[in-house]
Amino acid sequence: MAGLLAVTFLVLLWGVIFDAPKYFPVGETITIPQGVSTGEIAQLLYEADVIESKKLYTNLTRVFFNANKVKAGDYFFSNKVGPLIVAYRVAKGVHGVEPLSITFSEGLTIREMAESVAIAFPHISSEEFKKEAKGLEGYLFPNTYSFLPNASAQTIINTMHNEFEQQIKTLREELNFDAPLSDIVIMASILEREARQFETKREVSGVLWNRIEIGMALQVDAVFGYIFGRSTYHPSLEDLEIDSPYNTYKNRGLPPGPISNPGIDSLRAAADPAETNYFFYLTGRDGVMHYAETFDGHRRNRSLYLD
Repeated sequence: MAGLLAVTFLVLLWGVIFDAPKYFPVGETITIPQGVSTGEIAQLLYEADVIESKKLYTNLTRVFFNANKVKAGDYFFSNKVGPLIVAYRVAKGVHGVEPLSITFSEGLTIREMAESVAIAFPHISSEEFKKEAKGLEGYLFPNTYSFLPNASAQTIINTMHNEFEQQIKTLREELNFDAPLSDIVIMASILEREARQFETKREVSGVLWNRIEIGMALQVDAVFGYIFGRSTYHPSLEDLEIDSPYNTYKNRGLPPGPISNPGIDSLRAAADPAETNYFFYLTGRDGVMHYAETFDGHRRNRSLYLD
């Protein structure tokens, strides 16, 4: 008799923890917001017909999984599952959808990033991304990221900004630089567009900081692509006179904000420039950077490597 009761109990228990509700939302996506409690998740799942008993779900989560470590996000259910499987998936972050990978190269502007996002995530328009990222030019770290297909613009932006903050924290610990972060980011955004190799970035950084120190205009061409909203741009003599706070030919010092989103090499080069006596540089036809201490030396380099 006792054995029969035990078997009956196990059958009932199996049904309770593995049987799905009759109206389980197969083929639908359920969103678990950030920062919600286990009880709030149980209520959300109950209202969505994912579970039949809030108390059972809560108990399963507490007994078998860490109730404090549920994974927020979107959960797609392709078939019916019982409360134990639901609790497992939410606790372990088994979302049921494949994330999409997107790569942001160093030196992109928010405008350019927005175009890439709109292609990879059609539900996010480039205008929406630019609006959500307003004020963060230079502070979205370029990298390869993975997001769920229905990720919001804010989720993508927050992830990139958090990565930037982490990279800066590591860089501060490594270099212990004293310059204002805003100045470092602006300089790095220029270096990203002016040089390619790390050591070249450090040399150019040294040149540009030297110019700032003596009150000399930076006169960098890279700003004009940002001014005119283009990926590449070769300024004309007329462009050099344009009335813009980003025009480093007419205004001394750094521009008012970053002109791109720099990678770690440019940030490091901006924070740790090469010690140099140079005040001029140019990229020759050979693709090599040539430096000079004086304007006469710079003109000589132009004659040798450009004209």
